[in-house]
Amino acid sequence: MRLRVEFTTEPFDLDEAPTHAVVAREVIQGAELDAVDVGPFGNTAEGGADEVLTAVDSLLRRTLASGATRVSLQVNVIEEEIR
Repeated sequence: MRLRVEFTTEPFDLDEAPTHAVVAREVIQGAELDAVDVGPFGNTAEGGADEVLTAVDSLLRRTLASGATRVSLQVNVIEEEIR
């Protein structure tokens, strides 16, 4: 099964990326995921279920420990193409 995760961390700071946002980016970019897209107002990544769920666990633990007061996320199952 493949999953797509979309997430944001708060509080926002338009002047510079807060620590929790930097940590979130490091977690997702360091995970074994595909199609990683990080941006100032939302982030998306795709991968196998185990990899995505492991990354989400780390993301939640590390961003909350780094000052995030809210983490919004959505996880969707992606239909795989039949070959």
